[in-house]
Amino acid sequence: MDDLETRELRYFAAVAEELHFGRAAERLGIAQPPLSRAIAQLERRLGVQLLERNRRGVALTEAGRVLLRESRLALDAVAAAVRRTRRAGKHPLVLATKAGASHELLQRLLAASPPVEILLCEVGEQAGLLRDGSADVAIMHHPYDDLAGFDTEALQVEGQVAILPAAHPLAARETLTLAEVSDVPDLPMARWPRLDGSYPDGPGPEVRTQSTLAQLVALGRTLLVIPASSRAWQWPEHVAVPVVDAPDVTTVIGWSPNSHSPEVAALVRNAVALRAEPQLSAGVQYLPDLLADPAPGG
Repeated sequence: MDDLETRELRYFAAVAEELHFGRAAERLGIAQPPLSRAIAQLERRLGVQLLERNRRGVALTEAGRVLLRESRLALDAVAAAVRRTRRAGKHPLVLATKAGASHELLQRLLAASPPVEILLCEVGEQAGLLRDGSADVAIMHHPYDDLAGFDTEALQVEGQVAILPAAHPLAARETLTLAEVSDVPDLPMARWPRLDGSYPDGPGPEVRTQSTLAQLVALGRTLLVIPASSRAWQWPEHVAVPVVDAPDVTTVIGWSPNSHSPEVAALVRNAVALRAEPQLSAGVQYLPDLLADPAPGG
């Protein structure tokens, strides 16, 4: 029988992550003997060895590494399903979006939709909120956000601008290039975290929040390059200058492929309808409405 219980996946994930039966049992709040029996039974049912046990400890086999990866995905999906089910019919949809991003698009979407709860987050957090069920939909940006595993619709394509201290000489320029903003000795470029949470090398400050970044730019300590629509948060002490050779950024609306919510479908359709509206900001181009029925749930 191929069916696995979530309890079995939790037990195995705990052992696989701890690589120690005693610590895993303590983490799960159970005794070690029944945990050992459960793992042995799981291996018999699957017909593969998941763990190598010897005097030095516990190690994952190749089959064990596969099951650990799949267990994490399955357990996350179950937790997300529980959160979405508890919220269904009781509260408005939750839309996750990065603070300060796609401001005008978001305003139009909220004006055209039923009540939506906004969950403002920092760089790269939208994907995690969608995966764990904390959000129903999210506004994200390609190529910067993690879109893997989601259904998405592209809403707009835009260029990028450099946000500079108003007093800096580069702020007087009409346009800039990536080479020019990447090599400013007195104004190193801010470093955002990658999708894996690490930061690229460089002399600029590591930042995660818009408030920290805005303060550092205003103090003349850093600059950044961001999508043109994100300049809505800039301070009077900032100046935005187009970066002519920066790669375009595509704003998308994303949702779980398992969603069959009519409310999510309606919100996605409203977002897609905005693609036909006139341009709202300089450097922002709305995409043509190419799909007849792009939203989930038919």
